[in-house]
Amino acid sequence: MPDSRIDPHLIPEPHGTRSANPGGDRLIHEMVARQARRRPAAPALVFRGETMSYGQLDRAADTCARELLCSGVTAGRLVPVLLPRSPELVVALLGVLKCGAAYTAIDHRWPVERVLSVVRALAPPLLVTSRRLPGLDLPTWRPGQEPQRSADEAASAAPLGAVPLPHQPMDGSALATVFFTSGTTGEPKGVLSPHQATTRLFGPGGLPGFGPGRVMPQLAPVPWDGFTLELWGMLTTGGTSVIADDDYLLPDGLRAMVRAYGVDTSWFTSSLFNFFVDEDIDCFSGMRQVLTGGERLSAAHVRRFLNRHPEVALVNGYGPVESCVFVSTHRVLPVDCSLPEGIPIGRPVAGTEVYLLDGEDGEDGDVTALSGERPLPPQGATGEICVAGDGLALGYLGDPAATAAKFITAAVDGRPVRLYRTGDIGHRDADGLLHFLGRRDRQLKISGHRIEPGEIEAVARRVPGLGECSVVAAPRPDGSGVDQLALIYTVVRDGTAAAGPPPEPDVVRRSLARLLPHHLVPHIIRRVAALPRTVNGKADRAALVDSLCAPQGGDSAAN
Repeated sequence: MPDSRIDPHLIPEPHGTRSANPGGDRLIHEMVARQARRRPAAPALVFRGETMSYGQLDRAADTCARELLCSGVTAGRLVPVLLPRSPELVVALLGVLKCGAAYTAIDHRWPVERVLSVVRALAPPLLVTSRRLPGLDLPTWRPGQEPQRSADEAASAAPLGAVPLPHQPMDGSALATVFFTSGTTGEPKGVLSPHQATTRLFGPGGLPGFGPGRVMPQLAPVPWDGFTLELWGMLTTGGTSVIADDDYLLPDGLRAMVRAYGVDTSWFTSSLFNFFVDEDIDCFSGMRQVLTGGERLSAAHVRRFLNRHPEVALVNGYGPVESCVFVSTHRVLPVDCSLPEGIPIGRPVAGTEVYLLDGEDGEDGDVTALSGERPLPPQGATGEICVAGDGLALGYLGDPAATAAKFITAAVDGRPVRLYRTGDIGHRDADGLLHFLGRRDRQLKISGHRIEPGEIEAVARRVPGLGECSVVAAPRPDGSGVDQLALIYTVVRDGTAAAGPPPEPDVVRRSLARLLPHHLVPHIIRRVAALPRTVNGKADRAALVDSLCAPQGGDSAAN
């Protein structure tokens, strides 16, 4: 492989180079068990008004692990878990980890075919579930069920309580979970995440706002790394996880959780955060910390939030699932809302390093053939964000080619460093803060011009009253096969006369024309009540393109 050279200047952060996992021995289940030994009566889980203590949780997980071992689960195996959001789900996940195995949490809303596709990819010994799945040729089991043993095995087996839990050597690099995310081939892509990818976030020097006395709802879809943040963030540090009974949270639900359970910390995608700010900004009263991210933050929504809730810490977090949950974070301040490049994504979290890759992909499309060799200046540099450290996934399940393409070894200061290429473009400002500028793979080509949608979106967000927006390429209605540039946006709703009238498409067009070259001004500009969302709460660009195929009144279209 050709030599790959990276800008050797690490984004400065004192704790960014110190591992939160000294000795590499931080395991999720051990950290939870440690909390159980220290504070066995402390509340670990709350569900439908019922509380499970740390001692109860750890004992139930030990029993579950013994049941799994007797049912054929062994160290190193991959175990899919398909259970409703509940304490039973948490017990099952901990039980799998205590066996030395790794889990995949499957969303109960997935279509059966997707569930079967994931289960087959894992080649597991069994499926932990309470459901009957047509077409599944695999044993099923759920916590509390009699272990699946033959009559001879059952007759000679020791009592369940006497079954020893494995004590084989494991460290933080051992596989803990497989996150399944959308793949470019149309099949789900399995991301192999080790224990230390999670525990680095919540050990010494990790994220603030987690620990005894802190309370956080568990709301994120269970296959997502946001689930890891909400659940293990609390349970490995001694906090309390309030398990939501529904798959969706509304402002009234947050109010109720704060009032009934003392919820003081929560995670929102930026889109969901915007929705809550628009619908009921006072629903955040009583919170101590709000974490958000997943997409660019809306400065207008952030400004309103900070003005109304200056006592609440608002943290912008950035990170792909390949570096579990967060690569970097930033405590958002009012001054950030006026930065021309947008709100920063901050500095590296503990056990994580961030580099900017200076270079283009080779002409043959081999992303491991990095050709950039120019040194990057200490500030203002733009390049592909690359990540190193304890958070990195081990690779992609059953896909060595994709693993080799995205997880590379590059020379940094003369030493080999394993990096994940995010495909995101970023730069550092004068204060050493990282800013996200857009995606490499969102680049568009319209009428021969190379266009970065993020640039147009950043300018559009400066239009007074404009809320969220997304730029996509949409086919022309004449069937010519030629794409045109489209901007879809929402408006800020703050209910005050001072905000002025919401911007109409013609106003947005004129504003963009004043700030952008002609080829960057979208052909179609459409105002909508809300952007369509994926299951994880992010803007659904495919749905946006589909919606543009049917013209609606109120569009502004270029001649």
